[in-house]
Amino acid sequence: MALHFERREYADRMARLTETMREQKLDVMLLFAQESMYWLTGYDTFGYCFFQTLVVKADGTMALLTRSPDLRQARHTSIIDEIVVWMDRANADPTVDLKNMLSDMDLLGCRIGVEYDTHGMTGRVARLIDNQLMSFGELIDASYLVSGLRLLKSPAEVAHVRRAAELADDAFDAALHLIREGADEADILAAMQGAVFAGGGDYPANEFIIGSAEDALLCRYKAGRRKLEAKDQLTLEWAGASAHYHAVMMRTVAVGDPSTRHRELFAACQEGIVEIEKILTPGNTFGDVFDVHARVMDARGLTRHRLNACGYSLGARFSPSWMEHQMFHAGNPQPILPDMTLFVHMIVMDSERGVAMTLGHTYLTTEAAPQALSRHPLELVTR
Repeated sequence: MALHFERREYADRMARLTETMREQKLDVMLLFAQESMYWLTGYDTFGYCFFQTLVVKADGTMALLTRSPDLRQARHTSIIDEIVVWMDRANADPTVDLKNMLSDMDLLGCRIGVEYDTHGMTGRVARLIDNQLMSFGELIDASYLVSGLRLLKSPAEVAHVRRAAELADDAFDAALHLIREGADEADILAAMQGAVFAGGGDYPANEFIIGSAEDALLCRYKAGRRKLEAKDQLTLEWAGASAHYHAVMMRTVAVGDPSTRHRELFAACQEGIVEIEKILTPGNTFGDVFDVHARVMDARGLTRHRLNACGYSLGARFSPSWMEHQMFHAGNPQPILPDMTLFVHMIVMDSERGVAMTLGHTYLTTEAAPQALSRHPLELVTR
């Protein structure tokens, strides 16, 4: 069995989940987020692009409803004992199988928590579930229940995050070896991802971001490659991943002598992160972190060039995004607690002058000051 944690770790996670379910008076949870299933049981698959759900009762009983290709996947990678396969066929409606399964589990008339806000739940599936179960029990949107539990990392999880951070550093080292005039973005990208794989890491939950010249102002992946010029800018956002746990980094590298504007924007980014480090501690909130970011950027006249968020929680995630639900944005009341893994980024894109600057890496929160998990300093990188 391909488990990344000891059985007692999964038992502790189940205990936390069922305790929270009882507090919220939920009799059963329908998990559709792949990261929730992975966190709770070790189940590792990309089969969530089709209908599947993990049913978890408040007493800890659980059963997986999935397709036949994932039967062996679940047996091999998870602690799930009860696996039910719904049949692929014309006009199949697996929510009928789900309703029958819930009935067999004596859940008629119960309060049912559902993970609606996940890429493992399409709009069509949500409508089918509502149609089948509205009269069966009381449906409760519990999209963030397990997500909230995943915020705090155990020592075993932190070990994977630390390894992911080492792999992220290795990827940046591989990129720096290549970044120069005439370098091909394709070679840089291949070296970065190759460094993660060579170190025993995984595919990340979303693509690495790479862009130069005017594409350096983009903060999403796009197809197409170019070669660096004598005076250029290269924005990179990437992650190391270990057992699906992520540590993310972000940098804009100046090729040739950086412009005055590059230096101005870097100074703002550096100040923003240094100031955030002072409050990335228990007693503050995610909203407080954003407020510091906004204060620093706005004081430098960068309001229209900054984003409306400056980071987010990280953990074990699956495609299409390594971002957890909890983000640093205005008004977020989520408290900062010890043992969180949080990505702090500064992204400033001056479209009027065509100048980009980014800076960021992953932190582990503690009872006091946060620990930066990267060995790379917060310095302007030039090549």
